[in-house]
Amino acid sequence: MKVVAYSIKPFEKEFLARANQKKHDITLISNPLGPETASFAAGKDAVIVFTNDDVSAGVIDKLADFGIKYITTRSSGTDHIDKNAAEKRSIKLANVPAYSPEAIAEQAVALALALNRRLVKANEQSHNFDFRLDNLIGFNFHGKTVGIIGLGKTGLAAAAIFNGFGCQVLGHDILPPENVENIKLTDLNKLFSESDIISIHVPLTDQTRHLINKDSIALMKDGVMIINTSRGGLVQTTDVLTALDNGKIGYLGLDVYEFEKGLFFADHEDDKQKDALLKKLMAHSNVLITPHQGFLTREALQEIANQTIINLDLWQQEKCVGDACAGNKKCKQKTDDVPINIDHINLLP
Repeated sequence: MKVVAYSIKPFEKEFLARANQKKHDITLISNPLGPETASFAAGKDAVIVFTNDDVSAGVIDKLADFGIKYITTRSSGTDHIDKNAAEKRSIKLANVPAYSPEAIAEQAVALALALNRRLVKANEQSHNFDFRLDNLIGFNFHGKTVGIIGLGKTGLAAAAIFNGFGCQVLGHDILPPENVENIKLTDLNKLFSESDIISIHVPLTDQTRHLINKDSIALMKDGVMIINTSRGGLVQTTDVLTALDNGKIGYLGLDVYEFEKGLFFADHEDDKQKDALLKKLMAHSNVLITPHQGFLTREALQEIANQTIINLDLWQQEKCVGDACAGNKKCKQKTDDVPINIDHINLLP
């Protein structure tokens, strides 16, 4: 299968090459997908995208005109893809439904720990030989109540870590898993009102957009800690900023940002105009922001690459991918059973 992969970072190349093993003819480019770069897909069968790529209706129409039949994203989230437009143009879609949930969960807990124990400030002061303790007081996680919103694999992994700290864990999911241990299932309002720490692990949908807003924040404890490692749009940033200003939110840890598209995954240090809202967030000493790096472990990167190639394998074999297999009696081979046996990769400057 001839493929072009957009928004490729240098560190991804070895993982894709290891997964591909010269089966598919994949051209890797660093450019994000957009109206100006869709032409790179000419003559290809499929494109591989990432969360910062423009996979809107107009771009999908361009890809379809160039003959693209398949789009797979190197992410679990698919909110950046216009699914209706893809369906209209008969383009099949796939994602990476699960990859090293521990990677994202550990990032969430790392943000919580760093905020609580003020590790960034402590490190900065120590490097300046300032070893005072006055402004570094934190709290014990042991005995605190943690609310986990979303009990998929990542949410459950985060819950297990917080359990290990001796926290009481509340959980909410519209379809909670059966037989969960050490998690007290509850409704969302109760989770908001009783949690000392809230960690979000749900996809971005019309129903979850701005899940954290002025109304939900009003239900929370004064000084609550909020952690978001899922999607930026789950948080109404202006409402959170107001709550930081008035002290309602005591700690905020973000690995994602509502307006990160076109900003994250690139160096903007020399930009004359910087995102004003993000600057206001970062002006708060109780805010910690990382650049959407929760997936950035060797294990997760390899799993993402493996599943991406498996998606191409299945399409090439004219087999279903992902959830489509559930109702397809003709598809007898599970995704996990498909051997990874991969072709040559071209690198464009």
